[in-house]
Amino acid sequence: MKNSILALFTLLIFIPKHSSAQDNGAVIAGAVGALAAIGAGVAAVEQMKERAELTATEWLLANNPEITSFSLQTIDFDGKKLKDMSSASVITFKIQEFVPSDKPELDGKKQVLLGFTSHGWINEYGIDFNKIKWFLIDEAEWTKMMVAYVKVASSEKNDASLESILRDGKIVNKGVRVKSKMTIPFYQLSGDMYVVTDYSSEMKFIYNERSLGIFLKDTRDLVQIKRGSLIELHEFFFDN
Repeated sequence: MKNSILALFTLLIFIPKHSSAQDNGAVIAGAVGALAAIGAGVAAVEQMKERAELTATEWLLANNPEITSFSLQTIDFDGKKLKDMSSASVITFKIQEFVPSDKPELDGKKQVLLGFTSHGWINEYGIDFNKIKWFLIDEAEWTKMMVAYVKVASSEKNDASLESILRDGKIVNKGVRVKSKMTIPFYQLSGDMYVVTDYSSEMKFIYNERSLGIFLKDTRDLVQIKRGSLIELHEFFFDN
């Protein structure tokens, strides 16, 4: 938003001094209108973010009554435009518990909540959260998922070795890196090649073009977790 305001001031500075007042007024009106549209778009995304976090919180309270003090944040709306969010296939939330106190530290159990969206989850009436399928994942389950993902994306197949490497390392675009060393490189595939593993009764994992695809057996939807989200969620659990 600051950049938009700066752009307006720049525009005003460079309006030709010899232009008529009517022309200047038209230019200024157009600039203000553009800024208003930008502001409306930012406000709409922020409203969607608040609504998404509220709905995720409601789902968590209804389905996990044992969780009584927690922080919940989504990472998917940051820097996004409204049209980008309408095509999103999964919304990710970071959840961490804490002990209530004056100025408490956020140092309790970590979990992530994945909301898989179906076509039409955003329409002219807003967000239809009935078109979202939820999965709450703790550190142990996330580790199991990442072991399965790396096994399908690389030649490394030893579960114990993978678990140790994943706890110490970082998932990056081309593989798993421990410090500065690329410990497990991912397969290099062309865009029309897929490697599949049957992860659970609910999901299959698909590796393609250095990304994680998840096939939901119930809805038969194939969704993709963006690399940036995958990296951030892994770092959330294992902040090395």
